[in-house]
Amino acid sequence: MMSFIARFLVTPVALLLAAVIIPGVVVSGIYIALIVAILLGIINITLRPLLILLTLPITIITLGLFTFVINALLLLLLASFVDGLAFNGFIPALLTALLLAFANWAADKLFN
Repeated sequence: MMSFIARFLVTPVALLLAAVIIPGVVVSGIYIALIVAILLGIINITLRPLLILLTLPITIITLGLFTFVINALLLLLLASFVDGLAFNGFIPALLTALLLAFANWAADKLFN
């Protein structure tokens, strides 16, 4: 149970870190980061598999790198619904998606 909580908290911390180090990313606080983490988890369970399936040919051609584009688009979609989360274009969203992927990978390695 403790591992689950620690792995869940990686996403809001990574979002707050992205807001500090990536220009063009705005996260207005820890509360917004927690809400975004919950909503991002729901979107990753429901919508992301369908998008990956629909874009499977381009994902295979790019050796899986297109999934970062999908994650960035999902972050932009989420930013359009959540006040307090904003991206100043696609590139900051893509860099945030890369940072989130790295943080989640590191958490998986650390807690498994």
